[in-house]
Amino acid sequence: MSLFAFRDPIAFAVLCSILGLAVGSFLNVVIYRLPKILERGWLEECAALRNEAMPPASERISLAFPRSHCPQCGHGISAMENIPLLSYLLLKGRCRSCKARISPRYPVVEALAGLVSGYVGWKFGASWACAGALVFVWSMIALTFIDIDTQLLPDSITLPLLWAGLLLNLGGTYTDIRSAVVGAAGGYLALWSVYWAFKLITGKEGMGYGDFKLLAAIGAWFGWQMLPLTILISSMVGAAVGIALIVFARHGRNMPIPFGPYLACAAVIALLWGKALNQQYLGSLLSG
Repeated sequence: MSLFAFRDPIAFAVLCSILGLAVGSFLNVVIYRLPKILERGWLEECAALRNEAMPPASERISLAFPRSHCPQCGHGISAMENIPLLSYLLLKGRCRSCKARISPRYPVVEALAGLVSGYVGWKFGASWACAGALVFVWSMIALTFIDIDTQLLPDSITLPLLWAGLLLNLGGTYTDIRSAVVGAAGGYLALWSVYWAFKLITGKEGMGYGDFKLLAAIGAWFGWQMLPLTILISSMVGAAVGIALIVFARHGRNMPIPFGPYLACAAVIALLWGKALNQQYLGSLLSG
């Protein structure tokens, strides 16, 4: 179902790409601030349980306040210095005030959000499926980088994503509601079972509960039929990256590697090309 009349698919894709660039700038704020907000909340809860007073925070932060600023000199980022990609290039990757280096992470997130959003707009057109897909890929980008930084997959993103997938599929946006419900339950239980099997065998925790919730959300969006493909792709990519880190980057075998980014990558692949890949995979099995 179309949201509005938009006859030129290329123009709509460009519009989605521009929107993605703007959202990508906000995602950088989410990636940096959300873990800090959650950590502060957890500390306050622990202090309350122990009947202890929390020391005053040096700076109260939310996703909206205070305005973005340089972490080195405190220079407030103006609107002209916050134009996605362009500002980074014009400033040559350095703070306008103190010339401190700006992490290339910021333009990478913006570019990634812009490129994927443009492709989503081209693929789905002006429809509710496109609107949902944009929210989904933006959430996957945020979860990927938060997990890389902190090894956390916040409930404040994964759980709303799960319920959003079920609500969208009440109308069969991506799959039928029965497949979505089974996918949500199956996604959670699949990794939950692996977690407990690994823990019983080795006595160690192989993954976090956030991974269970993320795969449950993926199942809620695309149905149980996409779960094998998602798990296969994420496991293959995760194994390849893990081996590469151990061999080339001297990453210790006992050092944890977050699994969320690989699930998120596989989920975006399932969103964009999952049905075709499933058909090709099943066709090769049947022909074999």
